[in-house]
Amino acid sequence: MAGIGLDASITEKVFALAKRRGFYWQAYEIYGGVGGFYTLGPLGVRLKDNIIRIWRKIFLEPYEFIEIESPTIAPYIVFEASGHVGSFKDAMAECLKCGKKYRADHLLEERGVKVSEATGLDLLEKLLNENRVSCPDCGSLNWRVSSFLTMFQTNIGPYKESIGFLRPETAQGMFVEFRQLYEINRARMPLGVAQIGKAYRNEISPRQGLIRLREFSQMELELFFDPQNSRCPYLDEVKDVRMNILDEEKVKAGDNVPHNVNAREAVEKGFVKEEWLAFMMALSQKFLFILGVKPEFQRFKAKLEGERAHYSAQTFDHEVLTGKFGWIEVAGHAYRQDYDLKSHSIKSRTSMEVVEELSNPIKVRKRFAYVDPLKVKRDFGQLSTQIFKAVSGLKPYELAELLERYGNIDVNGTVVGKEYFMFKEVEETVSTRKYVPHVIEPSFGSDRLAYAALEYAYTIKDNRVVLKLPRDIAPIQLAVLPLVSKDGLPEKAKEVYKLLIDEGFTVEYDESGYIGKRYARFDEIGVPLCITIDYQTLKDNTVTIRDRDTWKQVRTDIKELPNLLYKYFRFKINFEDLGLPVPIEKP
Repeated sequence: MAGIGLDASITEKVFALAKRRGFYWQAYEIYGGVGGFYTLGPLGVRLKDNIIRIWRKIFLEPYEFIEIESPTIAPYIVFEASGHVGSFKDAMAECLKCGKKYRADHLLEERGVKVSEATGLDLLEKLLNENRVSCPDCGSLNWRVSSFLTMFQTNIGPYKESIGFLRPETAQGMFVEFRQLYEINRARMPLGVAQIGKAYRNEISPRQGLIRLREFSQMELELFFDPQNSRCPYLDEVKDVRMNILDEEKVKAGDNVPHNVNAREAVEKGFVKEEWLAFMMALSQKFLFILGVKPEFQRFKAKLEGERAHYSAQTFDHEVLTGKFGWIEVAGHAYRQDYDLKSHSIKSRTSMEVVEELSNPIKVRKRFAYVDPLKVKRDFGQLSTQIFKAVSGLKPYELAELLERYGNIDVNGTVVGKEYFMFKEVEETVSTRKYVPHVIEPSFGSDRLAYAALEYAYTIKDNRVVLKLPRDIAPIQLAVLPLVSKDGLPEKAKEVYKLLIDEGFTVEYDESGYIGKRYARFDEIGVPLCITIDYQTLKDNTVTIRDRDTWKQVRTDIKELPNLLYKYFRFKINFEDLGLPVPIEKP
């Protein structure tokens, strides 16, 4: 972090402030706490709500994208179809002396040994033991590495065989409901569907505060589009947003000097495969800038093949530079292709195709697959009936696609290979075109974003903490303070407080203690403006407005307050435009 002014101790400072002032703290502390679970306090809830509000404003509202809320528990078959049951696993290192368990890659990284997410279990175990990585709990140097499914499993209802999972992402709720959502959207494409809500990952050893949680909040958008017409019409809207991109070639070469390009250039130069993906990345950078993170402290780092999720053709992690943890991922941008819709289509036997009317009929070649009953009966005997039943639920072209993708089908654990099927290609004249949409997914963790916003807002001014949160996300917009708690000033201050509350502002009232201490308290929790009612207020109905960041003050008439403050928060007018300047009085 040298040379850029980031403080490695900032995490502890932010956590101390967050706990003391009511942003967040570790949950279940009276019982010793449980790793990966945190409670948001009053200020944390408001900060998170403001981040979500801004996300909707940036990603949804301008483009008429829709939002849903689906269950947080899904049956086994959903995550079997999506591939999570087979792929959503981490490498777990178990200490052979005390039995404590940790993420293998995290232990190695803390020792200075960098490993890829695609590193196999045997190699991880070898690296841990050869590098004499010590157990954080007992100091032992002996490890065993195994695979750990990071989804929380439960039972749906009273039957043990009815297995379900707490969702590890909100995405599958949008994929399984695609047909309904497509019809609700009047069969218009592209279709953007968002979901905001809780997700759960049974992390092996979360030790990074809000950065790595077992229960967290996601904001995800699934952008469904025609792969043959994938042009994004909004690229010019973000032409001035220049992104720092480490494409796959740079990541492979270990080159950390990023390309600095806009969305259109990123696609034209081949760094990003799809226009919609580049567009979402540009919106993501704008979003983080609004939260207080300057572009020079943001970057998009490509994941290499083997590191990407099983559904992804291209993925970029949107990373932010932090003082203690270095570059941390706050969002992921993935090109999921048609993986999820096709998988659910095959598993559920429900078409996820979009039908497009063609102005002129065209000829197309289709491939069909049919089971070879003689071979199946010969080699599978009594299991043949189950195989025939499973195959009968699939259309011949769906069966051909399934075999093309996987090379076989799985019928209740029985693997049936390509050799048990006959294939046929035909040419047809059609007046409609059917296709399964492809998907671009920007996915954000609001908890990580809240932490990043707090870290970048944390500043020291004259030996005091000032939390310079952007006015868009500050949990409390205004504080109303009588200069002293006597002589009619509290009564007048409460009138102003009620006026501003009625106008829709988020306001806190405080009359206890010396005015300087109250200013300091509100600076520390990030309140942009303090409004002070003093003796002059009783004479001419004017108040003092104090700026959090500069400690400058202006004076204005109470009747002008609502309109001026609306312009300040909505249209970002300068503080100096709120009234006439008054001399600065240091508290």
